[in-house]
Amino acid sequence: MPDSSVIDPQAIENLRALNPGDNDEFLREIAGIFLEDTPLRIADLDQSAQAADVAKFTRAAHSIKGSSANLGAIALRALAEKLETQVRAEGLANVAGLVVQIKAEFDRTRSALNAITGK
Repeated sequence: MPDSSVIDPQAIENLRALNPGDNDEFLREIAGIFLEDTPLRIADLDQSAQAADVAKFTRAAHSIKGSSANLGAIALRALAEKLETQVRAEGLANVAGLVVQIKAEFDRTRSALNAITGK
């Protein structure tokens, strides 16, 4: 089982329980959507930071936070929440480091999800 600091095993079990007996098809579908969408939201972080678009940046961080929570991506959710909170309080100054952390944590999350789903 992958490192539980990356993916909460209970969240995975909760997703499996939504469609028992499907040989993890539902879990793979949900993970696939997450793995396709999250890089787009990360690109939104980069683009909106460059464009100084606080609203778009905040939406992207919020989206990453929510989708990460749904899949039990604990560390990624926490980083996205921290980023969202910081931007709401301070604007886009000093976000680059957190965005780099989000990218690295997404890579860890992708690896963990691929291990769980057999991809």
